Amino acid sequence: MVKIRLKRFGTKKRPCYRVVVQDSREPRDGACIEEIGTFQPIAKEDAQVSIDLERVKYWIGVGAQPTDIVKKLMNRQRAAKAN
Repeated sequence: MVKIRLKRFGTKKRPCYRVVVQDSREPRDGACIEEIGTFQPIAKEDAQVSIDLERVKYWIGVGAQPTDIVKKLMNRQRAAKAN
């Protein structure tokens, strides 16, 4: 199954995450199919989430399943764009 999930990068105690499309059998930091965004929890509130929602829409259309955290991040970005 293909999932849209987070992939960790950054240094110790300074995490950053990439939002990636990845086979669910791959390890968290393993090879991914496509990188579609970033999440930086340490950054300012308005600069934390950057996701290409068009690519997310495409991948969901072909059967990829977003994780719960990615769903929350997508909703946060949509709300920020609405304001």
